[in-house]
Amino acid sequence: MSGVLSLLRRLYLTAYNWAVFAGWFQVLFLTLKTLKESGYQDVYRNVEKPLLLAQSAAFLEILHGIVGLVRSPISATLPQISSRLYVVWGILYSFPEVQTNPLICSLLISWSVTEIIRYSFFGTKEAFGSTPYWLLWLRYSTFLVLYPTGISSEIGMIYAALPYMKETGMYSYRMPNKWNFSFDYFYAAIVVLAIYVPGIPHLYGYMLGQRKKTLSKSKKA
Repeated sequence: MSGVLSLLRRLYLTAYNWAVFAGWFQVLFLTLKTLKESGYQDVYRNVEKPLLLAQSAAFLEILHGIVGLVRSPISATLPQISSRLYVVWGILYSFPEVQTNPLICSLLISWSVTEIIRYSFFGTKEAFGSTPYWLLWLRYSTFLVLYPTGISSEIGMIYAALPYMKETGMYSYRMPNKWNFSFDYFYAAIVVLAIYVPGIPHLYGYMLGQRKKTLSKSKKA
């Protein structure tokens, strides 16, 4: 019975990883194609659907960790995926005014290249039990550049949306009301920006540790 469950797990994770890989590959292709043909102003409009789908699918990774399908620690997975979902739905989708910001290009290219490598790595590992060294190296090395460019673009997009949050009051809940409760999306976004400060070195340090551990182990093998 355990053998059957193990096989089903591998089949599911293989299909999941390659499906999301395809989504991010489409995001990168459309981003580069649009940049070449019409410029950054049209990038988000052309990639919105595959972007929303591919990034939203990452929510399943949180569930994978909770139920034990994967060994990735929730402490590392949750903040990264949560911040991505926030930027995609809470910023890009919610405030069309920032969709033509030039930072959309560095954001999407950083995200999509990172995810293409990551999902192909895990898809190959689940399907064949191992990965070639070059893919392992890419998985644990490209973040050295793509993490700083991606995270700085995330922060830039949130910052760019702040004036529109304040002007429109979107997602804010004002008093008086029957719940005697108020919520200001503008100040919540500022809190999110503040969380990036301790979060960036924590995640970057974790990934550096994983890189050193994994690559050194691979060389010994």
